[in-house]
Amino acid sequence: MDDSALPLFGDGDGRASGVDETFGTAHRVRLDAHSWVEHVPGWLLGADADELFRDLLAGADWQQRSRWMYGTRLEEPRLTAEHPDLDGAPEALRHMARALTAHYGVAYDRLWINLYRTHRDSTGWHGDGASARRRECIVPVLSLGAPRRFLVRPTQGGPSRTFRPLAGDLIVMGGRCQVDWRHSVPKDAGPSGPRISVNFAASSQSRPD
Repeated sequence: MDDSALPLFGDGDGRASGVDETFGTAHRVRLDAHSWVEHVPGWLLGADADELFRDLLAGADWQQRSRWMYGTRLEEPRLTAEHPDLDGAPEALRHMARALTAHYGVAYDRLWINLYRTHRDSTGWHGDGASARRRECIVPVLSLGAPRRFLVRPTQGGPSRTFRPLAGDLIVMGGRCQVDWRHSVPKDAGPSGPRISVNFAASSQSRPD
């Protein structure tokens, strides 16, 4: 095992696993001159991704949120748990935030977690305006559980690009991706198991330029 993969979970028999701090599998897709998406397959290694998924599914403080849309207050088709202060998050997630901070140079100090319970749960086209208000931000999202499509398209409309992160994969949106582009997790046509996304945020990016 590469020494750069730091241990996140202990099982008592010396198993070494965790996040890959080399980001050696990262593949960056340039969306335009100012925006990019980076896909990092297997950033959280297999057994640990499964363990973290089970722990969050059973132990996170899941809430049903609602929002105003077209003059009506509607329930979001997913559940959410939030850690506005990273100190209150599980150690595994704090460890990941430190690794992301070291690699991307952004001080990630809070996070929220979304649960897509079945293929019917989804989120529409949006930018992370509340947590990424600067014109240029770096927003990492860790996928756990069942794979789901992750789409990005220009804010003004146009063809979308599709990513399909697996458990333990990292999707990172950078540059002006929150301004000039929108992203979504659409419903799937067929049955799907639960999927969790861990969204890392930085207070420094929540303040406008």
